[in-house]
Amino acid sequence: MAETRKKIAELDPIWSRIRDDAEQIVAKEPLLGGLVHSSILHHPTFERALSYRISLKLASGEMSEQLLREIADEAYAAEPGIGQAARADIVAVFDRDPACHRMIQPLLYFKGFQALQSYRIGHWLWTEGREDMAFFIQMRVSEVFGVDIHPNARMGRGIMIDHAHSIVIGETAVVGDNVSMLHSVTLGGTGKEEEDRHPKIGDGVLIGAGAKVLGNIRVGACSRIAAGSVVLEEVPRNTTVAGVPARIVGTAGCSQPSQAMDQLLSKCCGPDDAGS
Repeated sequence: MAETRKKIAELDPIWSRIRDDAEQIVAKEPLLGGLVHSSILHHPTFERALSYRISLKLASGEMSEQLLREIADEAYAAEPGIGQAARADIVAVFDRDPACHRMIQPLLYFKGFQALQSYRIGHWLWTEGREDMAFFIQMRVSEVFGVDIHPNARMGRGIMIDHAHSIVIGETAVVGDNVSMLHSVTLGGTGKEEEDRHPKIGDGVLIGAGAKVLGNIRVGACSRIAAGSVVLEEVPRNTTVAGVPARIVGTAGCSQPSQAMDQLLSKCCGPDDAGS
């Protein structure tokens, strides 16, 4: 057993930490033993645990857990990058969310992480030409988690969606790596146009709660969008925007706002000092 643990830790340290957390939960709260064993300890890999958790959450009378699990397993086997993205996402949540104290929490309890991993399966289906199944996954994610991400949207790695209530991300939206967003964020269009019509969010951007970014506009890397803002124009990199409609109020305040998670407008310079 000790040798097996050592090998797991060397090959997949994130999965090893999650399994250690799982064993601690079972020891401390035996009533959760069934949940923890079936969700974590029963599985040989992180991907298999994700398949189980996603299928359990999304199953309904219209699509069984077994069928959904087979789809997820197929996706992870065909595209290893999905599992790697999930690892980056879980590290992002652990590093940035002060309510996350153990690596296991997003996998077991956080709907933002679970919804994002479900989207990743739907996106794989979309790229494989299985659009109707992708739409089914999108529908169930919206119904179960209150998160509506179109399967054609492109989401980077290391993304944290905190609380994740009422998130909407449109069909042609692009979200870069290491982005953090809070609840009630919309990355939407501005009308009925059918072409490229949704925002392009750069790497390292922090999007505050309730912010709406509308139209085919670019938000520069490492910028901050204040809570409740409505962004209708492009945002230069390393700046902070706030208001309705949003305007530049200063610099981003630090080099990596999505990781610092500092949303105070006082932590930025004046608008004349904003990056470009």
